[in-house]
Amino acid sequence: MMRPDEMREKAIELFKQRMHCSQVLAMIGLEKLGVSEPSVIKALGSFGGGIGGTGHVCGALVGATSVIGVLYSRSSLEEKENPRMWAATKAVMKHFEELTEPFGGIDCGQIARVDWMDRDQVKDFYGNPDSRRQHCLAVVGETAKALGELLEQEAERMAAKQAEQQGK
Repeated sequence: MMRPDEMREKAIELFKQRMHCSQVLAMIGLEKLGVSEPSVIKALGSFGGGIGGTGHVCGALVGATSVIGVLYSRSSLEEKENPRMWAATKAVMKHFEELTEPFGGIDCGQIARVDWMDRDQVKDFYGNPDSRRQHCLAVVGETAKALGELLEQEAERMAAKQAEQQGK
């Protein structure tokens, strides 16, 4: 099982290969959970560039919170949703807000400052080693590491709860 620091490194490598940050965080998080859900990864592609290249909420945050949904939510009315989903999602959000504060906020436009519809800006983002892509690499890597730490805490919490229930 990947450790949080390994998750950071793998996330950075995937992002360098031009996978959307939203997809990177979901891939790394799902791998940590031992879950294979290719359709989730595919669906998250449209969140790249801050929801379809609009510069809104950073895809790394969307990808990370989607992993919490896979862990705790449901896919049908017959299933039960674990209320831990809310606290875990808030923890991801709080960490992400603190992480991105120096860049101006949680939006892709604030972190990357790229107009994804402007080919020259996009070319500079990927080609210029001094571009704000460095900020994105840091955000993607640190978010993956924090997600790994949170998933480990949640696993410990679930194990403790299970042990408590078996002891009754």
